[in-house]
Formats: sequence, structure tokens, C-alpha cells
Amino acid sequence: MTGTDDELLGVVVHGEGDLRVEPIEREEPAADEAVVRIAYGGVCGSDLHYWMHGAAGESILREPLLLGHEVVGTVVEPAADGAGPRAGVDVAVHPLTEGAGDGSRYPAGRPNLSPGSTYLGSAAHFPHRQGAFARLVNLPARMLRPLPKGLSLRDAALAEPAAVAWHAVSRADAVAGRRALVIGCGPIGALIVAVLRRAGAAEIIATDLYEHPRRIAEQLGATRTIDARDADAIAAVDADVVFESSGSRPGLASAVRGATRGGRVVMVGLQPTGEQPALLSLVITRELELVGSLRFNGEMDDVLQALADGSLQVDPIVTHEFAVEDTLEAFETARDASRSGKVLLRF
Repeated sequence: MTGTDDELLGVVVHGEGDLRVEPIEREEPAADEAVVRIAYGGVCGSDLHYWMHGAAGESILREPLLLGHEVVGTVVEPAADGAGPRAGVDVAVHPLTEGAGDGSRYPAGRPNLSPGSTYLGSAAHFPHRQGAFARLVNLPARMLRPLPKGLSLRDAALAEPAAVAWHAVSRADAVAGRRALVIGCGPIGALIVAVLRRAGAAEIIATDLYEHPRRIAEQLGATRTIDARDADAIAAVDADVVFESSGSRPGLASAVRGATRGGRVVMVGLQPTGEQPALLSLVITRELELVGSLRFNGEMDDVLQALADGSLQVDPIVTHEFAVEDTLEAFETARDASRSGKVLLRF
């Protein structure tokens, strides 16, 4: 498709340590695809891993990858088949495509668990599923969620990671009136704090290695915070429900120790691949429930409405905003959890 280099500028990772802001090729949209002008994109941990390590978990780069799945923008050309929003509508993007894959069973109504699912900006499959960190992108109309009246693109920029947090809290079952512990106050952990507050948790205790993210958690509604290295203080929390969002072995150990007898631990942070040691003796003797939480399904619609009506407060989470031309500086900032929360790219 024709277009100026400025219009087609995108953020592409070519390999470990090789991140480029460069013009990209964009084909004519398929009949079910709309052309979207991206306004903002949030830098996710997976984006950082592709840049720093050439892989995100078991998803290994085998070709250049246009990054980005946390995006919002405006439809400039609606889908030719008539599906989805019309031109001029501001939208958030649900980046998942359900897929049967090898035919393994998965629960109906939970497409996040489909074995062949793809996600924007992911190297899980080959050819890779290209992302949306570009000024203009073609996206399936079914991915587009019109913003509720009064919600700006800037305020909607956290919709995708907030939906991850919303899904995690739903995996905890009822949280109203209960004591919750959040391990790790990066953007997802901080958003879990915000969702817990909205859901009526009586106490929200949050841990992190760094003071900066702990302060963000307090601004979002944490009743108190704990240095993640204070194992005794974490073990004394005695939480009804725990959210492990650090994705680390020590974090999972803290989550198990901090849970009350008969409590539930929701594992949100992706642990390193392969076998991992865990405190299973405590899980057994305390009759803990360990449950996983992966991405989200329809929760984005609830998130957008909650952002629009003000019942979900997330403002402190975005700490930095960079123009797309300054992407490398943005990624360097995002990798330093001691001084950043969510970092946005402005397209």
C-alpha cells in the first residue's frame, strides 16, 4: 500500500538488542480489516523481552517482528465488508485471535485458552503475528472496541493491561470485604491493586523490591506496602487471596507464604520456562488453591466502561510518555522498574 515513510513508521525488533524505528510495508487491507491510525501504545514486558533477549519465554524471534499489542487509535478506513466501527471512531484493540491449533480441547467461551490462539506482536508462531506499533495498521474489525462516550484515547491506553488485571481478579472469585496481597507492583500488579479497590477488597497489601512502584500502589488504593525482601512481614499478611504478578520464583514463594489457610493464589506473572521449585508442602498442608490467569477474554468491555465512568482509577500507573521517534529511550526507561511504571509511545 502506498504511503509516506512518516505514515508507515513502525517499531521493529530484528534480533536480540536490535530495535529499530523504520518504515514498514503495509499491504492492502483484507475485506474484514479496518485501517487504524494508532495514537498510543503501551510498552509491555513481552516487548522488552523480545528486544533484550530475542525471545519472550518460549516465543523465539525467527524473523523481524513489528512489536505492540497495547494500542488505541482511530479508524481511518472501515472494513470493506461493513463489519466493525465506521471511519472516525476511536477504538481500543483486543489483540487475541482464537485458533484451534492442534485440536486440543479447551473450554467454550474461553478463547484465551485456545491452543492455536495468536496475539498481536507475538513470535509464538511462525510466520510471526505482526503487531501494531506503527502509525497506520490494518486490523481485523472484530478486534476493535469503540471507546465509550467521554473516554479519551490517552485515558484508554491502559485498557489492554487493565483487562489482564480484571481477568486475574475474576480468577480469585469474590474479593469484596477480603484481604488481598499483591506480589509485584509493576504495571500489571498496580492495575490489580486498582481493580481490587474497585471490587471492594477490605485490605490490599502490595509488595515490590522498589519504593517507586510501592508508592504507585499506595496512590491506587493499597492500604499498605511491604518491601519484597521482608519475607517475615509478607508471611504475616495472612491474605485470603494472593496475586503473584512478579513472574519470579521468590515471588511465588512469597505468595504461598503470605496466603491464609484455605486461601487462593492467582498466578499472573509468567514464570520462567521449564520446571520450577515451589513450596508445595505448604500448599498441601494449608489446602491452598493455586490457579493460573492468562491474558483475558471479554473483560476489555467492562474495563472501558469502568474507565469511562471513573470507577476504575489508573492515572498514577503511566509515568512516562515518548514520541515514537524516541522508542529506544522509552524502552530503556521501561526496563528500569525502579523509576518507571507504564511507559507509553505516542504515534
